[in-house]
Amino acid sequence: MDATQSPELNPHIAEYYSERYEEADRLSVNAFGRLERERTKQLLLRELPPAPARILDVGGGPGVYAAWLAHLGYDVTLIDPVARHCEQAAEYGTFTVQTGDARALQAPDASADAVLLLGPLYHLIEPDDRARALREADRVVRPGGLIAAAFIGRQTPILDLAAKRKINDDALYALLGTLDQHGVNDPESGFTVAHFHSVEQIRQDFRAADLAEPRLFGIEGPLFPLIASGLVEDDPEAFEAALRAARLADDHPELLAAGGHLLAVTHRAL
Repeated sequence: MDATQSPELNPHIAEYYSERYEEADRLSVNAFGRLERERTKQLLLRELPPAPARILDVGGGPGVYAAWLAHLGYDVTLIDPVARHCEQAAEYGTFTVQTGDARALQAPDASADAVLLLGPLYHLIEPDDRARALREADRVVRPGGLIAAAFIGRQTPILDLAAKRKINDDALYALLGTLDQHGVNDPESGFTVAHFHSVEQIRQDFRAADLAEPRLFGIEGPLFPLIASGLVEDDPEAFEAALRAARLADDHPELLAAGGHLLAVTHRAL
């Protein structure tokens, strides 16, 4: 496929985000989403160049992070393949919104100071597609610029469904038993098409794209199951404990798989 051609969005993903799931609420509707949001912000603030750097928020969905970054003074362009997400993001009016795909960005070479891929890579099942998206990020970021990509951990569905006590559903239990074979989610689980990464697979994806070895961080951290359970939904002390545990876990790589999402960061070669 020519680099200027826009790849097709998987129809299951298009239907899920257009008709079945309200992504705009996900990072605020409960403590589970808020933990992911606040911890991601903390990690990004460590890594991003100062404002008004130019940021491409690729697969930025309805614009939660783009709006936050624009408020901080960054020059943000959000790119997403789902029309509904682009419409919702455009309502902020504080950043540029474009329809597009992570695998074929329209941005010129070396035109951004940072590229965020906080959603696309776990919706790309094929390794070649993930490598293509990472190479596109490397192409459009300036030399030395930041590339930050989020992944869903291989163990996340087990931890999440166990915490919510849904693991007692025999059908879901059977689906979870297949994850270790390939890491590909079955939409019958209630989530859409997705790939759940092991730590080594994340590194493999970056190597396949000829990018520098990434640094990895657990986003939600080791108290993720407690927050996911909903049992401490209105407990600010439990929420703060989860954030603090996630920060401490940065110094313990063996805890990477304990959380829900992982963030991989690297820089384009100079």
